[in-house]
Amino acid sequence: MSEIVPASLRERVRARLRAFAADDVAGRLWAQDATLWKSDPGHRATIERSLGWLDVAEQVRDSLPELLGFAAEVSAEGYREAVLLGMGGSSLAAEVLSSAFGAAAGYLKLTVLDTTDPRAVAAADSRLDPQTTLFVVASKSGGTTETASLHAYFFERLRAAGDSVHAGRHFIAITDEGTVLQRQAVEQDFRAVFVNPSDIGGRYSALSFFGMVPAALGGMDLAELLGRAVVAAEDCGPAMSAAENPGLVLGAALGESALAGRDKLTVLASPGIASFGAWVEQLVAESTGKEGSGILPVDAEPLGSPDAYGDDRVFVYLRLNDAPDAAQDAQVAALEAAGIPVLHLEMADAFDLGRQFFIWEVAVAVAGAVLGVNPFDQPNVQESKENTRRVLADLAASEEVATPRAADGGQSVFAVDDAALVPALAAVVAAVSPPSYVAFQAWVTPSPAAWAELTTLRQMVRDRRHVATTLGYGPRFLHSTGQYHKGGSVGGVFLQLVARSEDDLPVPGVDYGFRCLIHAQALGDMQALAARGRRVLRVELGADPVAGLRRLIPLVQTALGG
Repeated sequence: MSEIVPASLRERVRARLRAFAADDVAGRLWAQDATLWKSDPGHRATIERSLGWLDVAEQVRDSLPELLGFAAEVSAEGYREAVLLGMGGSSLAAEVLSSAFGAAAGYLKLTVLDTTDPRAVAAADSRLDPQTTLFVVASKSGGTTETASLHAYFFERLRAAGDSVHAGRHFIAITDEGTVLQRQAVEQDFRAVFVNPSDIGGRYSALSFFGMVPAALGGMDLAELLGRAVVAAEDCGPAMSAAENPGLVLGAALGESALAGRDKLTVLASPGIASFGAWVEQLVAESTGKEGSGILPVDAEPLGSPDAYGDDRVFVYLRLNDAPDAAQDAQVAALEAAGIPVLHLEMADAFDLGRQFFIWEVAVAVAGAVLGVNPFDQPNVQESKENTRRVLADLAASEEVATPRAADGGQSVFAVDDAALVPALAAVVAAVSPPSYVAFQAWVTPSPAAWAELTTLRQMVRDRRHVATTLGYGPRFLHSTGQYHKGGSVGGVFLQLVARSEDDLPVPGVDYGFRCLIHAQALGDMQALAARGRRVLRVELGADPVAGLRRLIPLVQTALGG
């Protein structure tokens, strides 16, 4: 335990581990005892349908001949790119593995498309060669709006390109049994359908078909990855003492840190596995951010000097021992020297991602028990979805996408050249301090240029106010930190940064396009935040979001006091 937990937390974690041993937490977890978390029938039913991830690595390892054979087949036919259409848990693990390993020679390069931004969809469309592209439609429920819209768009594009008979040969599906997506895949003659176990929630599905099918398409050594996951499952099993069980140790550390007021879990990872933070972000935020409680994961925030942070932080450092970063090591050492707690997780190499996926799933499930929440539901995600449907019903018949007014969400709306913007910004950020946090919600076309300006904004606020900051593109973050925003600890400040584009693409089968859809999603989320009394300010960036962000930066600086 001492290798993971800093001295400042060690006694609390030891006490918690003794309680885990007395309560047989590991045994009850593996026995799928729902009362480890909740006793009421509604929660118990949800939990009992959500623990299939405990042995899924073994199941998928038994399916390796099928997965590897399929990957070899499409590679031999000349496919060179896989485009994964999926959100949140249906795409993040695949994105982590693709980023860490790339594609083996002759196999398919993976692109994740998890946006409804029309410019981003159009850019992907114009770049792809349909004849060498395999579309992976991934959705546990089979009805995720973003995924269904992208599926409809690209299937129609292939049909329109003259491949109406064989369009389905360019598609595969990953979904649960009996979903509408499974039925569509049969009707549209998809090349393959991978039916995932239905007792696994999306954010716990990294080692299931949702993570492993895309990895197989990229030619990854899945036997090695899954082998390490299986060993991790043994290490986290009931035969291991609580003090030596890596999942229980990490879970105790996460839970006790939060109870001690250090509920902003800041993820640091070696450059080769930096994308792992986005997967952790979703797992932690959706699992713990509810009932007014939770752990806020902070991903991709630039590492600062120790005096940039408040006393609500705990860091976790995932270090690749075969590819360490000396500068990062020095910065982490500086944090520890200043008394900021850092949890250390050593990884032999990138294949230890298989091990970390499993350990984190156990740890976050256990941390949920420490905090007294059900880690397997997402009660507040539905709010924004219902608002989106309501807004779409109002807007779909109109050729113009209305600009929201205060009545739409109980908040004000400003443009970057609005004279009232600086005092409005000052009202929400000037006095913010820990344990509050600032969430930057970017409803703009994803790009390196936009991300750089957004990072400047969050770093400025962090350094001046010492608060944790989060940053996510919409609608992607709705499937990650969105649950915490509505259900987690009160005190967040939300800056909704929205681009106004005239570009549009149709969504086949419905009476609205992607422009209307993403607008409705942003407005629906603002309404959900406002309904829960969250401090949210919407800023219109104009048609050029990067230019709008550049104009916004000095205004935020002024609002912060100079």
